[in-house]
Parts: sequence; C-alpha cells; structure tokens
Amino acid sequence: MDLLVAGMDDPAGVNMATALGGRPASEGGPRDCGGFALMGIPGPAIGADSLGPGLGAGYGGVAFLSRHAAASGRLALTCHSTGNFGEAQAGGRDSEVAVPHAQLIKRHIRALWERRSEFAGFDLTLEATHHGPTSLGVPSAFVEVGTGDAQWRDAALCARVAEALRGALLEGGPASPEAVCFGGGHYPEKFTREAATGEFAPGTIVPRRALGAVDGAMMGHILERNPGARAALVDPSGMGPHKARVLALLEEAGMEVVRL
Repeated sequence: MDLLVAGMDDPAGVNMATALGGRPASEGGPRDCGGFALMGIPGPAIGADSLGPGLGAGYGGVAFLSRHAAASGRLALTCHSTGNFGEAQAGGRDSEVAVPHAQLIKRHIRALWERRSEFAGFDLTLEATHHGPTSLGVPSAFVEVGTGDAQWRDAALCARVAEALRGALLEGGPASPEAVCFGGGHYPEKFTREAATGEFAPGTIVPRRALGAVDGAMMGHILERNPGARAALVDPSGMGPHKARVLALLEEAGMEVVRL
C-alpha cells in the first residue's frame, strides 16, 4: 500500500487529496483510504526531507500530490521522480537522487493516456528527474497538475487526475521491468511514450542538460537508487557530446542498453 502526501499550502495537492479521501490534515498521521493512505504535511512537498527519513516507513512507496509550474504556461499533467544531479536548488541534497517509484510512474502516465479525452489541451507527460526530496527510505514520485493557479484550484480537473491515480494505485497484475533513462529534454517524449505504451517502467531520468554530471560515481549512485533496473533506456539523438562516455559507463556497469 502506498502513502499519498499533499502539502497543505498546495491547492492542487489538497484538491487531489480531497477527491481521493477527504481533505488532508497535517496532524493525526496517515488516514487509511482503502488500498492507500493519505496525509498532509505543513510545508511544501519538495522539502519533505526535513520531516526525516521515516516518512513513508512501512508503505510500499510515497506519491506526492502537487502543483506543476512552468514559465511557458503550457498546460500539463506530469509525473516524475526526484533528485539533483548537482547543486540542490529546490529541495533535497546535492548530487543525490531519490529511489523512484517506477511502477507507479508508469501506471499513472498510462492511466492518463487512457483517459486523454478528459484532458483536451493538456500535455500528459513525464518530466526528467528534478528537485527534492531525495532522502526518503522508500520509493517516491510526484503526481502534478499544471500549469497555473486556475488549474491548481480547479477541483473538477484535480478530481479527474486523482481518479486516474486511484486506478494506478489499485491496479493489479505483474510489475513491469524497470529502467534508468538518459537523454532528451525536460519533458522527454520518448520515455513518456515508453511509459504509456511500452514495456519498461522509467525510473530516474537524466536529461541531456545533466549528462555532464554523470561520472562513474554518479552513475553508481543512480544505479544503486534504482535497484530494480536491469536496463537503460537512451535517447541517442538527445545526448549531445556526452553520448559515448555515458554509453561506456553503462556498458561497464553491465546494463542492457535499449535505444529509443
């Protein structure tokens, strides 16, 4: 069973949580909602490391319900793992990635795509791994509604996203093979399509802009944080000058490389 967490200052997170199990509260601990649990936290979700590594202890994973913001203003419903490939600028620790909840990430994106007629005008997409928290003891992911205040406060929209998430949380069946991902932009189209329609469940996604930070130590850390991954998905056209070096590190680590 997974734990859903909403920051009480986040209108999109509170709206999704309310649709799933009633308005969350930051006191009293998690509430059992039948198949998952729900709780609120007093601060922003990206700073959840401040609550200690015990957040989510005893659960299969944590899903943070959150708003999504982008300078472009483009409407998007997103899902992603968290982590920093260098200096932490929005929560988490420097050069640390969280253990990704790859199975939930795949199932939620797939559920959104299956319901895409309900989300006309929205991009339904993964994001590359970014921001905190990074130090929880269980797998985690962010489920987000964007991209501005009108969407965050749209209770009906947030409820539709929440219903897609409910389906992902309660979905049975075998787990999908997991993979780490390298290349592409912040909204990685190839990895999104793989999550929605393909075989693999994407874990940590390292975008092109962060590949320069992937040395042997960082690669080892990423693979350690993705213990279920036996393959690496790569976007060869989206790796720039780092392609040869990253592919060599993956080969050295014994990872199966799947080119998309």
